[in-house]
Amino acid sequence: MIEPADEAVIEAQLGRPPRAIHDIGHRCPCGNPDVVATEPRLDDGTPFPTTFYLTCPRAASMIGTLEASGLMKEMSDRLESDPELAAGYRRAHESYLAFRESIGEVPEIAGVSAGGMPHRVKCLHVLAGQALAQGRGVNPLGDEVLDLLGEFWASGPCVSVEDAG
Repeated sequence: MIEPADEAVIEAQLGRPPRAIHDIGHRCPCGNPDVVATEPRLDDGTPFPTTFYLTCPRAASMIGTLEASGLMKEMSDRLESDPELAAGYRRAHESYLAFRESIGEVPEIAGVSAGGMPHRVKCLHVLAGQALAQGRGVNPLGDEVLDLLGEFWASGPCVSVEDAG
């Protein structure tokens, strides 16, 4: 059960009501949720493969800048030339699927994770969300994104309780 205060913070972070939250995936050091684990099917029945949804607008903005820099292409190129990295990324894909299936099975998205896994990189937000929610060492490219973000929370919470209420 999601606490009403957490749901209010997430709504303030997203600028809209959150959809199909299963649980808090990770809390920022500031105390706010920064990743939610979502249900694999939205309330209207739509399959939703993005299990780890990054909610912190500060981290999301910084990741947008990383995406605009061409980092996703560089990471995808490295997957093609680095078998060890590709194997780690495949394991991250499998871990993502296993977590989602522990919430619920949705045949329409069976075998489909998110972020381009396991063959390419198409969304750094998803990779960072997984790295935060499942911990370092699960997704090597998600860990790299977190390293590039640094202490995104250091200037204080991205939203306050007043913003949320």
